[in-house]
Amino acid sequence: MVFLEFEKPLENLYEQLEKIKEVGEKGDVDVSAAIVDLENKIKLRRKEIYTNLSGWQKVQLSRHPERPYSLYYIDQICKKFIELHGDRRAGDDKAIVAGIGSIDYQTVMIIGHQKGVNTKMRQYRNFGMANPEGYRKALRLMKTAERFGFPIVCLIDTPGAFPGLEAEERGQAEAIARNLFEMAQLTVPIICIVIGEGASGGALGIGLGDRTYMLENTWFSVISPENCSTILWRTWDYKEQAAEALKLTAEHMHNFGLVDGIIKEPLGGAHTFPEETAKAVKRYIVKAISEIKQLSTEQMIHQRIEKYSNMGQYDTV
Repeated sequence: MVFLEFEKPLENLYEQLEKIKEVGEKGDVDVSAAIVDLENKIKLRRKEIYTNLSGWQKVQLSRHPERPYSLYYIDQICKKFIELHGDRRAGDDKAIVAGIGSIDYQTVMIIGHQKGVNTKMRQYRNFGMANPEGYRKALRLMKTAERFGFPIVCLIDTPGAFPGLEAEERGQAEAIARNLFEMAQLTVPIICIVIGEGASGGALGIGLGDRTYMLENTWFSVISPENCSTILWRTWDYKEQAAEALKLTAEHMHNFGLVDGIIKEPLGGAHTFPEETAKAVKRYIVKAISEIKQLSTEQMIHQRIEKYSNMGQYDTV
């Protein structure tokens, strides 16, 4: 298990638990009472730690190396999944996975950022930072879904769109803007779920939908706390203060009316009980599709545009 800095008290308890289990396995000593006692202590300490997490701690949880990524959710919630590749222009971006899946006999087009589960795979997936061809692949498949009447599910987990010079040369900003323009007018339901990091335009490129949900320990913001700290204080040292000032947690986003709901995670984060988290995500997807399908196409598009038009506070002068 990997423990974050604020989880260190749990690490000590788990170490004690492992040692007691070893003693029980090697000798004829009955350690069941001690194991139960330690497990109860772990539950209590976990509740103390996770009841009042700061914004920065939630950012850390959203980046936990054992946290489930898009392909895990796809595997758990889909009976069948066929991955589709390429934007038909430049190539296939491995940072975005997309394809046709079946959720409770409902065919959907699933599109998501994929970071990779180890160092080699993270390099292969470019750490979940998509290039323009990734967003163009996503749009191509959204248009395919529209043609066949399939709802679209987008799983968001990225530290941002790839900021390299070559990405800008191939039209990174145009690709993201084009996706937003087209998604606002698609004639099929769109459900977006932030499963990890939701950073800047990289998240928005597949993040405009009829329903947008966030897992409990995720964040959604125009900039990461580290980069915000660098701009304001010329150092990363104030990232914790930046995370609080940005108000980027799921609770803040819901209070601001920028997302439609928060999907509760198991105590300890999505990585502690990933199957339980995947079941919760599936329930929200199925419910949202059922609700949106009750609307006519005109009502759906009108509500979608109204939803985004009403975001933010402004005055007309």
